Amino acid sequence: MSDPDVLGLFPAGSRIDGGVLSVGGCRLDELAAEFGTPVMVVAEDAVRQRAREYLSAFRDRWARSDVAFASKAFPCTAIQRLAAEEGLLLDVAGGGEIVTALAAGADPARMLLHGNAKTDEEIEMAVGSGVGLIVVDNFDDIDRLERIVEPGRRQGCLVRVVPGIEADTHAAVATGHAGSKFGLLPADARVAIERIRRSKVLRCDGVHTHVGSQLLDAEQLAAAVEPVAELGSFDVYDFGGGLGVRYTYADRPPSVDVYAQTMIEKARSLIPAEARIIVEPGRSMTAAAACTVYRVTTVKHGVVTHVAVDGGMGDNLEVSLYGQRFEATLVDRVGGGADVTVVGRHCESGDQLIDGVPLDDPAVGDLLAVPVTGAYCYTMSNQYNGARRIPVVFAGDGDARLVVRRDTWADLVARDV
Repeated sequence: MSDPDVLGLFPAGSRIDGGVLSVGGCRLDELAAEFGTPVMVVAEDAVRQRAREYLSAFRDRWARSDVAFASKAFPCTAIQRLAAEEGLLLDVAGGGEIVTALAAGADPARMLLHGNAKTDEEIEMAVGSGVGLIVVDNFDDIDRLERIVEPGRRQGCLVRVVPGIEADTHAAVATGHAGSKFGLLPADARVAIERIRRSKVLRCDGVHTHVGSQLLDAEQLAAAVEPVAELGSFDVYDFGGGLGVRYTYADRPPSVDVYAQTMIEKARSLIPAEARIIVEPGRSMTAAAACTVYRVTTVKHGVVTHVAVDGGMGDNLEVSLYGQRFEATLVDRVGGGADVTVVGRHCESGDQLIDGVPLDDPAVGDLLAVPVTGAYCYTMSNQYNGARRIPVVFAGDGDARLVVRRDTWADLVARDV
């Protein structure tokens, strides 16, 4: 008998089908047989539903709202295409994400370019392709833009402001504190705003801010409204993203409705009623819509029982990089069992996926599923130890389709000259 809380971590609609975990109407054992392991499985309808939920939550409370998918969370063309189809803007961080977004067929006018160290090439790419808003992170951005934007044009810009908020999250994903590498402190932001307003080729559409990522307190996110509102009246106020998700049984993130209500309540008293609000969810848009399926290769009993799988930090770097906790279950014995430590295949002691997770008598050949891998896993996938980056499969209504293929062995030497 499965623990219903285990299913609660998998994409909405996941169920037990013939004793086997099913996502998007597809049995995970059948997907593993067809596409191999490791494989990332995305419940396509879950992503679409989340996009609609975000748009509804904000537009019902503030009619002139937009939601931009933070592409860095999952910058694959199939995901960016899906987000664009659902009416979302795309937040792109760097030239590579512009390339994939354009390949996805997204309208560049509905993109926002971020980055604390934009190069000439990236700004030329953004301006040349018609990216709608460029988020100015520093004075050097202004120098480059004024040199690159042709006379007679006006490039829309937002000025990124450091809100001075110490976020309750991992230091690596905190972005709103005074020492952050991102954005300008309010005094410098005022100077940047005035400089853009005086420019003959730039247009200051508004301001941008971001507190951090994986925040489980909506009030911390809403605290960023006041620091940017104090800079004056603008057409656009972009409050970034950062809403956390439920990775573990203990996590209790706010719902999108609670997040939207908290943000808009704060905004109503501080910004012009006719202004446009933008939010930029990334992790909370896609994380819970995906899981990764591995095959157990080794079970080693000792002081600790190590269950080794055929993936690891090559396809999920969040554990090693941020200490993020995940949960897991066997695909055909969902829930229950004794605690084990799940480790990866890479030649690195830090290649540990989960420390202390209950699995029901794991054995070599079993399939293991780790939920909530739809954000920052694909993004940070790598070829450590010559590992082949894993495929991405969309599942929905019982059908599955490959949207990103697995690396081939030839891919490992394709860049050699």
